[in-house]
Amino acid sequence: MQSSTLLTLSAKGIIPRVDYAIFADTGWEPKAVYEHLDRLEEEIAAPAGIPVLRVSAGNIRNDALNPDHRFASMPLHILNQDGRPGMTRRQCTGEYKIKPIKKKVRELLGYPYPNRIPKHVFVEQWVGISTDEFHRAKDADVKYMRNRHPLLDMSWSRADCVRYLTSLGLADTPKSSCLGCPFHGNAQWRQIRDTSPSEWTDVVEFDAAIRQGNARANVTGNKLLGEAFLHRSRVPLSQAPIDHVTSAERAALRISADEADVLENGLEDGCSPWACRGDADALTPDDFGLAT
Repeated sequence: MQSSTLLTLSAKGIIPRVDYAIFADTGWEPKAVYEHLDRLEEEIAAPAGIPVLRVSAGNIRNDALNPDHRFASMPLHILNQDGRPGMTRRQCTGEYKIKPIKKKVRELLGYPYPNRIPKHVFVEQWVGISTDEFHRAKDADVKYMRNRHPLLDMSWSRADCVRYLTSLGLADTPKSSCLGCPFHGNAQWRQIRDTSPSEWTDVVEFDAAIRQGNARANVTGNKLLGEAFLHRSRVPLSQAPIDHVTSAERAALRISADEADVLENGLEDGCSPWACRGDADALTPDDFGLAT
């Protein structure tokens, strides 16, 4: 939502025109996201002369199931052998979004890796973060990228972004996140199940395939000490309670009202390369019982 707003504001001349827009494709976005991106490119970016560059480090779904491919782990929900819940580390955002974006930026600057970038050469990178998530605004971790947050400069909230896109006929802007992202809420799982049977079949099959962790780890002997699931309930996705969570279930799970909201609606806005809503990075292997 915020990134689409930023691109549209630039294309319409409300803020200066950007040189490029970069979309990091994990290879497993919902069909609605690809359709939205096509529309943005054709109706908004192209008429304004803004190239939309699509970058990728591969297909995250295929890589997870490929025993010959080194895989950056998804934040899977784990049920340990002793019954304790846990979560695997989130490495996918860095591997499938941030790295390919940085690679493309270096190419645009004329200094592809491993060339050293002079201190005076850098790109000003505009990141779509609104006022309701200002705490996610951070400086870049490399000197050749300098982050700026125009929506914060304009004091725009997510609601402002929704109103603006709605006025342009873009009210149906979808969240950008992997089709089988473990951070989905029940509403997102229902949306997939009820509107796209083929995509629902896809995620159910993937959920079953990763029960013992990613294929590469199993082949190399780093097996998961427990079972992995896409849904927070830690039961097979085809059986997960995605239609509603009763008060009794909430009590059994010992979750707060805020946690129940996340269970239903997922993490706000999806997965941004520079402000991923997931908090699994804080976990270590010992926290969720992975074999060492």
